[in-house]
Amino acid sequence: MANPFRDLFFPGGRPDELVEALVPRRTFADVVLPPATRRALDNALVQIRKHDVIFGDWGLGERHATGLALAFNFAGPPGTGKTICAEAVAHALGKRLLVVRYAELESQWAGATAKNVSAVFASAREQDAVLFFDEADAIAGRRFTSVDQGYQREANAVVNVLLRELEEFPGVVIFATNLAANFDPAFERRIRTHILFEMPGAEERERIWRAQIHARKTPLAEDVDFQALANLYPASGGDIKNAVLKGAQMAIAEPGPDRGKQIAQRHFAEAMQEVVAAKRVMEQSLFTDPAMAAMAGAGALATSDGVRDEVDALATRLVEVEDAVLPVSESLRRVEASQAETRRRLDEVHAALAAQRESTEESLRQTGIVLGGRLRTLFWVSGSALAAAVAALAAALW
Repeated sequence: MANPFRDLFFPGGRPDELVEALVPRRTFADVVLPPATRRALDNALVQIRKHDVIFGDWGLGERHATGLALAFNFAGPPGTGKTICAEAVAHALGKRLLVVRYAELESQWAGATAKNVSAVFASAREQDAVLFFDEADAIAGRRFTSVDQGYQREANAVVNVLLRELEEFPGVVIFATNLAANFDPAFERRIRTHILFEMPGAEERERIWRAQIHARKTPLAEDVDFQALANLYPASGGDIKNAVLKGAQMAIAEPGPDRGKQIAQRHFAEAMQEVVAAKRVMEQSLFTDPAMAAMAGAGALATSDGVRDEVDALATRLVEVEDAVLPVSESLRRVEASQAETRRRLDEVHAALAAQRESTEESLRQTGIVLGGRLRTLFWVSGSALAAAVAALAAALW
């Protein structure tokens, strides 16, 4: 996830921190799709493979300098195979898949998120990879029409940069979302194809159940009936996967030696019931209960003024925070400029000291040569004088 301390001193992450590079391993053989969804994906692959023919050989690239990106929107409920299909598309094209890490992409500093968006597109361009935005509605949401807060300006700027990059990017971009209605309307034109991932029918569900089981190793009881499970539970592929894993855990948890244990129909049924119950808990709302809804309606008028006051207070607080952050950002920019100037002066001082050291060493070397010559002369004169004195002393003695 994003590191606020790193962002404080190094706003804007490195491309390798913003995306997760994957070598695709899963193919379309690993996912079960409704016929309409599979036909739409096959058409998308044809568009990608014939892109050079249309825009090169047929000359459309000379008439349309922008909008060449092969952008696809995979929209549908959770667990319907959007992520697997994005990997399968990259596998079919023989390219790497760059999965955008939204937690790293988003920054608390103004302008940094937009720069990160440009960085991931540049990384995909350099690697000739397929770029994948999962939960794309978080970054491609509708722009604010009335902008009076800093976070609104920042969100609009990010969407504008994303739209511009899509216009100029020559590769494949895949968006996946559970909430396509939250997309900004401008993406409808930029995205070449919108593919709806529908919930699987009974026939697809039976195939999904079977695909989750290892053909040789998974011990199944004789009463297991995948067709009955498929007809009874209209679930997504992700829910079926969870039910299979839960069923296996229930079977292994029963008393007795593991060697003789098997997964029975009752395990799968109970597991699927737990999955469905969990989804109901996640979808629970205060207003789904009629009694609670009536109480909420009765108290709505009484609480509306208080809610409005709280919203106004929060808006005022946001303005105060924005006003407090802007001077800090400006101070940081001044500190960075001062650090750069200090580094430049230190480099100049270091260069001057190096030059002075070289000059001093040369002077010392020359001084050593002169002193050596003078000492040799002094030793010669002193030796001659001493020899003469010895000779005179010897003559006097004799």
